[in-house]
Amino acid sequence: MSLVLALNAGSSSLKISLFRRSAEDAANPVLLLSSSISSIFGPQTKFKFNPVAHQNRLLNEEVNSIRDHASAFTHFLDRLKKEVSIDRTDIKHVAHRVVHGGDYTGPVIISEESYHYIERLADLAPLHNGPALSVIKITIKALPHAKSIAFFDSAFHKHLPTHVATYAINQQIAKERGLRKYGFHGLSYAFILRAVAAQLRKAPDTLNIIALHIGSGASMCAIRNGQSIDTTMGLTPLSGLPGATRAGDVDASLIFHYTSHSPARMSHDPGLSREVRVTEAEDILNFKSGWKALTGTTDFKEVTEKADLSTLADPMSRATDPNTLAFRILLDRILHYAGAYYLVLRGDVDAIVFAGGVGERSVELRHAIGEAVACLGFAAIDKTKNSQIKDDDGIIVDIGKGDKGKRMLVCHTNEQLEMARECSLAAEFWP
Repeated sequence: MSLVLALNAGSSSLKISLFRRSAEDAANPVLLLSSSISSIFGPQTKFKFNPVAHQNRLLNEEVNSIRDHASAFTHFLDRLKKEVSIDRTDIKHVAHRVVHGGDYTGPVIISEESYHYIERLADLAPLHNGPALSVIKITIKALPHAKSIAFFDSAFHKHLPTHVATYAINQQIAKERGLRKYGFHGLSYAFILRAVAAQLRKAPDTLNIIALHIGSGASMCAIRNGQSIDTTMGLTPLSGLPGATRAGDVDASLIFHYTSHSPARMSHDPGLSREVRVTEAEDILNFKSGWKALTGTTDFKEVTEKADLSTLADPMSRATDPNTLAFRILLDRILHYAGAYYLVLRGDVDAIVFAGGVGERSVELRHAIGEAVACLGFAAIDKTKNSQIKDDDGIIVDIGKGDKGKRMLVCHTNEQLEMARECSLAAEFWP
């Protein structure tokens, strides 16, 4: 069988989908099963296993033997054989989501050279490239007969205009060290682009949208004529919108004052400063910030439930409650970029599209954004449609009232399917 295994490694999770490629219809690989492992480093690792054709084999259990991404993948392979009698030798291609691809602008077969190149980029995407590499390593060992192929989130943004991708720093140093905007969440944006184009019955290369992938990692993208022309993440996934543990945009000098020996004031006094290494700075801004730093939780649903959303009607509200503040900060930053991208697209926008765990599930955040962008000609959000979205409603849900105004859409994005599709269509992977 021509089976494609798609792997999506997060900082403490692993999403897995197994597809069958059809030679007659390579653009539409068939999903055979999905699986996920969450809280990999926690005391209670959760394992889900969902075979499409064998619902009696559905599993949702806690597993004590999983300690890391490698043991998580091994556990999946064992279940694959035991539950649905699929032998690992039937898997011919393994598609790996890798967040940072550096200069790679398309998928690459994992070789010693490409593996070490991705390894060198790990510090630029500390939440994801490291876990992805550990899964690639165990995959090559467990499935030596299969082609392991890396698909990069940064590749979607390869057409960013030079003035957007360039930082205002010494260009000789920037070019030597690859210091530019790369952008991420590209597999999700590629999926969103195709899905929205099909929904609106437009060719993808004629589509103009503002796409939001809002989850524990959050970003936005301005897409014109099917190409990314700007996005909120930059050299690393840290910049732009705040996330569950990421700070998002901050003044570059903030980290030095944050770590200063002076507890009461900002100072340039050398006696009060201390050396701050990249590792420490990125640890603070990637792992110890975001709405967890403000509220104590990474669960945006919990943040929303505790927030006083009545304050949203007052743009000058001074509310300091941590949950209200976290909600409003994310909303504020989203509106900041939405306005900028509306101008970049010169007002020619087919739709605003919500995706990602928060984007697809937060009724309140979508409503607040919809209220704000109505002044730009976007369709008013239908409260009933917005509040009743389910995972099985289809790929695209239109939450706008009627057909007037620019569309407000929700997309159930699927990075694993996007990888499987790209893998199936790439003739060079199927000699």
